[in-house]
Amino acid sequence: MYPEKVTRGEGRLEGYLARRRVSRANALVPKELRKGRILDIGCGFFPYFLTKTDFSEKFGIDKGIDRELGVELMKRHDLALVDVDLECSGRIPFAADFFEVVTMLAVLEHIEPARILRIIQEIERVLKPGGVFIMTTPAKWTKGLLNYLARINMVSQVEISEHKAAYSRKQVRAVLEQGGFSRSAIRSGYFECFMNIWARARKEHNRFELEDLESSETSKQKNLFKKRPQ
Repeated sequence: MYPEKVTRGEGRLEGYLARRRVSRANALVPKELRKGRILDIGCGFFPYFLTKTDFSEKFGIDKGIDRELGVELMKRHDLALVDVDLECSGRIPFAADFFEVVTMLAVLEHIEPARILRIIQEIERVLKPGGVFIMTTPAKWTKGLLNYLARINMVSQVEISEHKAAYSRKQVRAVLEQGGFSRSAIRSGYFECFMNIWARARKEHNRFELEDLESSETSKQKNLFKKRPQ
């Protein structure tokens, strides 16, 4: 029997915090999209969120996935795990427009800032038009608090020691915009007493469709300024 371990390391609050993330993420998933596919990025050694959410097809990616565990989880929860170090590879190993939902829960802070934009662009690529990206990350102001909680074993020292950056709500929205999501399609907020940020971004168009549309509109505008034949 595999261990339902929600995080690496130890911390008395880890189970509670994981349940709150799962609850928030599930609340942000549009009901109509649950008939499709979901991808959880950074799903962890044990993909806790994927075992607690309902979708027709469930996928998770992370580095160091145990093959035997993956086989057992496929049998018990009908989900597929893929061993990928996304931070290094920079590419999600799925076709464009493949998923209705992509999630990344408490993962952004573990990624080198210089690599984040590429990953967000990849998330936008694998989402179907109308699909959504859902993410959570600790609020920037909690950095000192989390370090203290790790020292007294309330949260995992292993996890906190690997944080590479901290973000404000404004910075999260800016990253999503730079990655290809429209400003009007992004929603964000706080949970757990403003300690954590959530964001949801909906993919409105395929890039090539948007480029074709913009090209067409530009052409029309140019034609308006052409001199009409006398």
